[in-house]
Amino acid sequence: MAKIALEDVGLTFRVRTEQGRMTLKEYLIRGLFLRGRAPRMVVRALQNVNLQIHPGDRVGILGPNGAGKSTLLRLLAGVYEPTNGQRVVEGKISSLFDLMLGFEPEASGWENIRYRGYLQGETRRSIQKKIEPIAEFSELGDFLNMPVRYYSSGMLVRLAFSIATAIEPEILLVDEVLSVGDRAFQEKARKRMRQMMAQAELMVVVSHDLGSLARLCERGIWLDHGKVVMQGPIDDVIAAYKAGEVPGKDSTAAPRRERATRAAERDGKTALAVGAAA
Repeated sequence: MAKIALEDVGLTFRVRTEQGRMTLKEYLIRGLFLRGRAPRMVVRALQNVNLQIHPGDRVGILGPNGAGKSTLLRLLAGVYEPTNGQRVVEGKISSLFDLMLGFEPEASGWENIRYRGYLQGETRRSIQKKIEPIAEFSELGDFLNMPVRYYSSGMLVRLAFSIATAIEPEILLVDEVLSVGDRAFQEKARKRMRQMMAQAELMVVVSHDLGSLARLCERGIWLDHGKVVMQGPIDDVIAAYKAGEVPGKDSTAAPRRERATRAAERDGKTALAVGAAA
């Protein structure tokens, strides 16, 4: 039975920073004592995240850019290992992000169907049964005989989507709404997505489209700066996010301070104007 459990999970990146020109003194110090190592910046992408997601759950993750939404999804998929805390994910995962991962540019479309299938956990026997349906869904025809480096970006996304959605997931992880191909193919893609969502035991979706999250999900998780601000019924979380109200805090305090500041500024300008007129 599929489940996801995160307990006090944190994820920290150490990123090398770029530097411009160095003085001779800095160059000598770095060469003698730091052995040429560039300085590193510590980024706390996720902090103290606690989640319990059970079979039947449809969870939407929302928040501003840089909040850690996609990072959290990749941690659930196993792309990242937690720096601290415990992650438990049980069940077969289908991840609808990084669709281009694993493609071999010099290999044909047919060969890449196998390569990507293996990355998704398929065996030689199981992928063999799905090759023809994948090819048919992609509508690429004879182009599958060509190396994928000759594909347009739209053709490549079609193939990637067709492969990624060919498995029967227990856990479905989706990052943003996928736009694939022309209008007719997009309708096929939406139908395939609905089928996968219905089949999955549990689903986690990241999107800036709050309307889609409200339609697809029952639970919501609001992330900001790598921390869970709020989680609960999706309508409640969306309403709080739109209003900028953080649970447990006086959400009217900041607006009051802003109004007071603006009033003081107006009073000061009025006083100056009166004084100048006098």
